[in-house]
Amino acid sequence: MNILLTGCNGQLGWELRRTLPLGQDYTIHAVDIDQLDITDAVAVAEQMDRTQPQLVINTAAYTAVDRAEDDSDAADRVNHLGAAYLAREAVRVGARLIHISTDFVFDGQQSHPYQPHDSPKPMGVYGRTKLAGERAVLSATTGQALVIRTAWLYSAHGHNFPKTILRLLRQRPELGIVCDQVGTPTWARGLAQAIWRAVAQPQLTGVLHWSDAGACSWYDFAVAIQEEAEQCGVLAATGSTIKPIGSETYPLPASRPSYSVLDCRDSYRLLCMEPTHWRRALRQMMTTATAAELLVNI
Repeated sequence: MNILLTGCNGQLGWELRRTLPLGQDYTIHAVDIDQLDITDAVAVAEQMDRTQPQLVINTAAYTAVDRAEDDSDAADRVNHLGAAYLAREAVRVGARLIHISTDFVFDGQQSHPYQPHDSPKPMGVYGRTKLAGERAVLSATTGQALVIRTAWLYSAHGHNFPKTILRLLRQRPELGIVCDQVGTPTWARGLAQAIWRAVAQPQLTGVLHWSDAGACSWYDFAVAIQEEAEQCGVLAATGSTIKPIGSETYPLPASRPSYSVLDCRDSYRLLCMEPTHWRRALRQMMTTATAAELLVNI
């Protein structure tokens, strides 16, 4: 199977390449913005003609949540129009499309996990453009694409919350981390493995949710990062303390959902995968990555 993977240098694209299933006849054409700008409709069409994929996995996204508030056109071009171009061209060449979306399509006002069929209500530019991308993908493919929403993604690669916390713990004696926003951290490797399971099930269409199991606040997550990093030797004990703060004391340009836990039960069942608690996944990431991977470029 010819597979076109966009956003290959991002956290998820990197993990998808590392977790390519053995024994499968998969040929991956991995591209990032230097090889394919998905906001260029002509370039997308040419890439499809050149690659002739049977499957497109779109992990490319504009993910700078705060910058998007002042750069809405750029966010829309990537998250909405780029996704639409990929979907249109996938239909033209007869390829299936798996598209990655986000918990930010919800406003966080409910107090129980969001199911795939719950009504989206994004709070900011990032969420609105990702929702527009979802709808464009499903419309262009007449519902035959698979949209997977995820949340709080991290890995040993790229820029993310755990690596930021590791950097700050080495620099500051005290950190204040928001305690009133709740979600579920998701190791990108687990999501990558779920995607490969979905690849093997072409009948899966519509919207699914995927994250690790459980829920926590950003404060809980930061404390766990410190504890796991010190226990596995990634971080020497610094004596730094982490204290909980309210989101009102740390204002940001973009509003965040106060609760964005995703209900992933359908995904666990359909993909025949056991849920992994987020703390266990964090520990696995810490113990399988090298200190150089976790501490570089942060």
